[in-house]
Amino acid sequence: MRTRFYNCRILSMQESMDVQQGEVWVDGRHISYVGAKKASDLPFDRDIDVQGNLIMPGFKNAHTHSSMTFLRSYADDLPLQEWLNDKVFPLEAKLTGEDMYHLAKVAILEYLTSGITCNFDMYLDSYQVAKASVDCGFRTVLVGAVNDFGQSPEELETCFQKLNAYHPLIRFCLGFHGEYTNSRQRLEQVAALAEKYKAPVYSHNSETKAEVAQCIERYGKTPTAFLDELGMFRYGGGGYHCVHFNQEDMEIFHKRGLYVVTNPGSNAKLASGIAPITRMMEMGIPIALGTDGPASNNCLDMFREMFLTTALAKLREEDAAAVDAQEVLRMAVCHGAHAMGLPECDCLTTGKLADLIIVDLHQPNMQPLNHIPKNLVYSGSKQNIKLTMVDGEILYEDGKFFVGEDPEAIYARANEITRRIQEGR
Repeated sequence: MRTRFYNCRILSMQESMDVQQGEVWVDGRHISYVGAKKASDLPFDRDIDVQGNLIMPGFKNAHTHSSMTFLRSYADDLPLQEWLNDKVFPLEAKLTGEDMYHLAKVAILEYLTSGITCNFDMYLDSYQVAKASVDCGFRTVLVGAVNDFGQSPEELETCFQKLNAYHPLIRFCLGFHGEYTNSRQRLEQVAALAEKYKAPVYSHNSETKAEVAQCIERYGKTPTAFLDELGMFRYGGGGYHCVHFNQEDMEIFHKRGLYVVTNPGSNAKLASGIAPITRMMEMGIPIALGTDGPASNNCLDMFREMFLTTALAKLREEDAAAVDAQEVLRMAVCHGAHAMGLPECDCLTTGKLADLIIVDLHQPNMQPLNHIPKNLVYSGSKQNIKLTMVDGEILYEDGKFFVGEDPEAIYARANEITRRIQEGR
């Protein structure tokens, strides 16, 4: 399939944030040309007039739990531990693999409407999420969720071997749920796998004050310092949330080249706190953005995450100049791709994978066109996403999905699963 996008404003994000006029050509899975209008010797299967709208790389949702859509707005406005122990865990225990497959599709549809072309997903059954992604044509990087009550290090290794050979749209990374849900022995086994495969490791890290305090009580160290002592980060990786970091934690992340994946919407809703993003940026720690799951956010919307990342940092620092919007846009696109090990998806240029979006500039929230990159962060919303392409295939365009299944059938099945679980059937 060869597609030509013409009459475009182009934000390639290759280096600068300059917006240029021109065309983008896609040949199969890859971008074949980005630049000024020119003639082609080869015919295109489709020519798309972008009508002066913006074409740019898709957003990368760097921390998700896709199949948790069945818990969206089910148990809101509760204290964190009550929400988790009384509402989330009991219902999750009733999920089947088939349930997770269908529930993940709901999240994928929402990702597409938000201009997200890849997600970094951690959940109970990676195989079912991988299958749902492939069946929809969506790109997903999965991460292990080793813990004392579920996935074992042996199962993690099997997933690593099988899912990295499963499909071009799927990757799998080593990971565990968190320090507080794993014994020292299990964590040492994960660190051994990182050494064996020379692979990065990812996990929830320092999301709450209580998590950090309990780790210090157990081991005399913060989660980051303890995990580093185990050799967990010799080959990179990162942490989700990273709200309650001290200076030593940040120095370890900088030294090891680890990624912080911040989740401001979830952190605010669960009253976990505001991550020290400004200090992390000053130290050169790479930061990516994630929505977290649809039970704790509840909206899988990267526009909202971008705004909250900069707005909450300004509030924390009492400085309106903190965390420039252009840097936040880079976090949502480029840093997310690198955190997932997908440098081939980080910008629009010849040879990169064709994961791109079209943003509608002909709506009042984007006018006048004073500064398009900053306007995406401060004023943009899902309503501005006209088209989402993943791996050279258009999966969403002008409100219609092209994922191989009627969205209404996906919604109906998800509601049926949700009712069954809540009623204990």
